[in-house]
Amino acid sequence: MWNPDIYLRFADERGRPFHDLVARIAADDPREVVDLGCGPGNLTETLAARWPGARVRGLDSSAEMIEKAKTQGGSVATQGGSVATQGGSVAYEVADVRDYVPGPDVDVITTNAVLQWVPGHEQLLTAWAAALRSGAWLALQVPGNQDAPAHLALRELCGSPRWADRLGELDDQVRRVPDATGYARLLRDAGCDVDAWETEYLHQLPVGGPEHPVLTWLSGTALRPVRALLDDAGWDEFRAGLQPALERAYPPYAGIVDFPFRRVFATARKR
Repeated sequence: MWNPDIYLRFADERGRPFHDLVARIAADDPREVVDLGCGPGNLTETLAARWPGARVRGLDSSAEMIEKAKTQGGSVATQGGSVATQGGSVAYEVADVRDYVPGPDVDVITTNAVLQWVPGHEQLLTAWAAALRSGAWLALQVPGNQDAPAHLALRELCGSPRWADRLGELDDQVRRVPDATGYARLLRDAGCDVDAWETEYLHQLPVGGPEHPVLTWLSGTALRPVRALLDDAGWDEFRAGLQPALERAYPPYAGIVDFPFRRVFATARKR
């Protein structure tokens, strides 16, 4: 289960890659824009502002995220399930990206920090590109930090004697993503002109309270599978066990924890 409030604690840091991605989409007047894995909708609404004449849709498999999107501050829910914003109209719905098929009017697809959760998403990208008309855009961003110290510490704890019987299998579910070259080649083969790149952001997380800020960050994303398998007492114990490793890997400096984070991007225009 996704918790929108925990996810949004680092809204600025999580939002920056989305803005960097969308800035490279050179669509002038798209008819329909679809944000796959829209989360709580705070970033999807910027698409309505960017293209006020477009129909904008936000799809996410989490009912909690869609409910948050529909009640987003500054937005007004309508009877049809849309959310009126200053930039236009965004229609949100619960849907699995694996079932999505672009319609004939779709001119822009964005997917931000979603596909790393989807096994075999390369086949999805190929299918989406094949369904797009000439001149349409497909843009993606995925985290590429599966081997960062935070994730290594997480997997090591899952495989420890204390947790292996309940969480050890999570180490086998690490979903690695292609690098920029891999996505570029895949999308070129699918008939697109491609711009692909990688960026390592340095998130500067302020220290506040007893919990390490990287632990708070992970609680909104990478720790979700752990939370799903543990009761409340186990969840608290696991987090307490992970914190010392994060403190060693990311020590604070002058009240700030420096948290490097690699991300992979690609924008593709159908030939």
